[in-house]
Amino acid sequence: MDNYAIADQLSLLSKLMDIHGENAFKSKSYSSAAFAIEKLPQPLVGLSKEKICSLRGIGESVGNKVMEIIQTGELQALKEIIANTPEGVLEMMSIKGLGPKKIHTVWKELGINSIDALREACQQNRIAEKKGFGEKTQQNILNAIQFQQTNKGRFLYAQVEDFVQALQTKLQEKFTEHMFVVTGEFRRQLDVIEVLEWVTTASGKDLIHFFGEEEIQVTSESDDLLELLANDSIRIHFHLTSADAFYQKLFDTTGSPEFLVAFRNREGWKDLQQCTTEEELFSASNLPWVPPFLRETESVLTKVSSIHTDDIIQTSDIKGLIHSHSNWSDGAYTIEQMAKELIALGFEYLIISDHSKAAFYANGLSEEKIIEQHRLIDQLNKQLAPFKIYKSIECDILNDGTMDYSNKVLSSFDLVIASVHSNLDMPEEKAMMRLIGAISNPYVTILGHMTGRLLLKRRGYPVDHKAIIDACAAHKVVIEINAHPVRLDIDWRWIDHALEKGVLLSINPDAHALDEFQNIKYGVLVAQKGGLTKKHNLSSFSRDEFEKFLLERRAAKGLI
Repeated sequence: MDNYAIADQLSLLSKLMDIHGENAFKSKSYSSAAFAIEKLPQPLVGLSKEKICSLRGIGESVGNKVMEIIQTGELQALKEIIANTPEGVLEMMSIKGLGPKKIHTVWKELGINSIDALREACQQNRIAEKKGFGEKTQQNILNAIQFQQTNKGRFLYAQVEDFVQALQTKLQEKFTEHMFVVTGEFRRQLDVIEVLEWVTTASGKDLIHFFGEEEIQVTSESDDLLELLANDSIRIHFHLTSADAFYQKLFDTTGSPEFLVAFRNREGWKDLQQCTTEEELFSASNLPWVPPFLRETESVLTKVSSIHTDDIIQTSDIKGLIHSHSNWSDGAYTIEQMAKELIALGFEYLIISDHSKAAFYANGLSEEKIIEQHRLIDQLNKQLAPFKIYKSIECDILNDGTMDYSNKVLSSFDLVIASVHSNLDMPEEKAMMRLIGAISNPYVTILGHMTGRLLLKRRGYPVDHKAIIDACAAHKVVIEINAHPVRLDIDWRWIDHALEKGVLLSINPDAHALDEFQNIKYGVLVAQKGGLTKKHNLSSFSRDEFEKFLLERRAAKGLI
């Protein structure tokens, strides 16, 4: 029961109270406490009740609720309010742009208690007519419902990763005489997964008997394919084959349809059922080995001879942690705690990039706070050498394309990450104006999460990727691969174009807590799909190489 789990329960209680129209003061107290708890540097578990109640933003009433969560793992008040909330109303909480108070209006005043009824009300223009909504909000709700339904049954790679590993272990333990290899989208390291697939020599009958003991139901069965549904949500396919044809089946189920069609259209292609490894299959087809993560597009076959797979980025290649938030803004840990954790993990440097002042909701730093933070970083660098902490900021790109601080303030940082965090609902023309404005600023070093997307939750604002990449090339701006598994932005499909234009990329975790340092792995997985090498990834630079990069860039910009 960590602080985030405690905060989540309090935050959900606050939202549900607002939906039900209950005491606004109490609701606000739970929301404020959840925010405070997320930012605490120490875990609440293990602290006395008196200590918890004395913490800023908590107090005795909320402290009692916190103790209940710690001792029982749940909150009775939350259980009761969930039980009294229609399932459809709970589902509305996932719709972008529909906050608790608007849900209260929709439910209590319009009598709408399901997503389908909400969509129908929007189509009948009943939502727009309600005070506080309007046509734009109504259209946004419709768009969000469509986006949600389109993504139903799809999952982030990070969401299913543990499930895949656990099921693989169970299968290998149960069927020791048979082969099981994960294939399909997961093997190709796609950021979003629709179906989990295995190739196996086990029989469908034996698998059905095995899964009869689990919460998994059979949806379709044939001689060569068994289709299942796990937990009423995740689709699972087992491709059934013999040992002799195993690697041909693995190849056939790994590549995307586009890749497989292009592969089979090559002159001299043969169906090589007797190959004992995939490497042998590629060799027999007069092709070098193509790793599973690259078997996505037709183009990879035209340039496969120039791909040096040994040079493609690995997690172990990351030397520095770029883009991280401390408890100076909305992070959970001190800069010192973060630095010491990275030293223990073998990293060479840390780039602290707390939020800028426009991000008031995330405790963005004022100019005075920046000066204080820089003094602290100077002190820590003396203590922790040769490890180094660099002074950075995730600076908001404002509505007019200017930066959240003056150039004088920006010049005090070692590097600047520029990101859009506000007014995301904008047309491409507006988005491009803001991004190009930031890229043109001489102090902007890295463009953060280019489209602002949240996978399966929020579409990014529309951008012309080629124009942005070209602008970054012209202004020597690095493009971030934001490694948070919900972002993974820039999309991997644009990495090769960035490389063609000579643009550096940087795999950055956007970490707000120590355990989020591991986000790097998810950035590496999608970067591999784009063929990124460590020499083209800024966070793979050694500390000396990073220092040289900063110095040369300042010189090229005329800043020194």
